[in-house]
Formats: sequence, structure tokens, C-alpha cells
Amino acid sequence: MTTTRSAQPPGTPVQTTPFFRLPDIPEKHPDDMTSFQHLAATGNAHNVAQYLGKQDTTIVSGERYIVPGPAYVAGESRYPDLMVAFDADLDAYEASNGYVISEQGKPPDFILEVASRHSAREDREGKKDYYERLEVGELWLFDSEGRFHGFTLRGYRLVDGRYEEIESNEIAPGVFQGYSAALNLILRVEDGVLGLYDPATEEHIPTFQSERARADAERAARISAEARAQELEAELDRLREGR
Repeated sequence: MTTTRSAQPPGTPVQTTPFFRLPDIPEKHPDDMTSFQHLAATGNAHNVAQYLGKQDTTIVSGERYIVPGPAYVAGESRYPDLMVAFDADLDAYEASNGYVISEQGKPPDFILEVASRHSAREDREGKKDYYERLEVGELWLFDSEGRFHGFTLRGYRLVDGRYEEIESNEIAPGVFQGYSAALNLILRVEDGVLGLYDPATEEHIPTFQSERARADAERAARISAEARAQELEAELDRLREGR
């Protein structure tokens, strides 16, 4: 955002207007719907936002441009499948229709790219180089079947301005995982499905399904406890009547 002031008498309110607004990203290639399958359809993006909390200062978003400053260069600027930025200005992000580093005062902390036949090479080369230049803290590349990258999961962490590969392992046949220090979460791929796990408990972070199951279990336990209390009360009434 840029503040502009015309020649007006002292005390006149300052009018604040957006310096510019980034365009929407291009229409996606049909192959790129893999990002929807692994992020939106599975609820991963929502699950991360809920788990991280501080939603007034944490951006969990994607498919909007990230640029270094108030400029947009077609063919040069990139947009991620999933981005996380802490201590961020959500109003500025919405007003600019994207993440402007000079507005936010810092680059994003985490980016995840989901491979497709159409995007894989760009993810490994063009986007990786671009995010490294912008000093994005972590970049993760995910290929559900390993067909397009030649690997399933790989991360990079910025060290002294350059990306260094984050160790990821095959912990069981077809199960790959790596640790994101930026999110303090384990990224794990099992049967081609990406999941996010709490490193302290090794359990998946809460999801729509798990939260509903927990609520259902609590409701069932409450109903059972109420029924048992009613049975005990009835038994006490019978004992009193028998005296």
C-alpha cells in the first residue's frame, strides 16, 4: 500500500489507496488439477490453517502471485500451489491480490508445489530458482507417484541465501516423509496421499473427519453417561421406596 497526499490544508485526512493490484493467475491447465486433488479436496490447506492458528496474522493460501515489490512481470512472476506466511498482513495480501514482499516486510515461510505432467519441470527449475531468489524459507516438491520428478517428496531449506536439500526418507515401502522446520510438521506420503503429522505425537493433525469422529464419540459418551445416571437415580428411588 502507498499513502498519497495532495496539496491540502494541514489536518486534512490522508487518503490511502492501493499502489497496484496483481492480476489473477492464468487459467489452469487441466493437468494442474492435481493441486486441487491433494490440497483442497483432501482438506490439507484447511487443516494446516486450523492447526497453525493465529489466523489474523498467518496466511495459508495459494494460486496467487508472489512478487518482490510493487511490480508484475508477465512470464517472470510465479504463483505457488500452497503458501504459508507467518506474521503477515492479510489485508495487504487481499488488497494486492497476492503476496508482495516489500509490503509484507518478509518473504513467505513455506511453499508446497504439487507436480503434474504440465508443471513438473517448471516446479523443479523455474519456480525453485525464483523462490530461492526471493529467499522463501522452505520449498517442498510433491509428486504423488514419482512419475514426473523421479521422486515422491523433496524439500529445500534456505541456508545463507541458497537452497539446501532437506533429508527425506522412505520409512516403509511406498511411505515417504520429511520434516518441515518452518511448520514444525512432518510431511508424509502414503499410497500417494500427502498427510501432515505432529512430530510430537506422530499423529495426523486434526481433519474434518477426525474432528467429526471426536465430536461423535464425545456425544455418545455423554449420552451413555446420562443414561447411566438415570439408571442409578431410578435404582436409588427403588431402594428408598423399599425402606
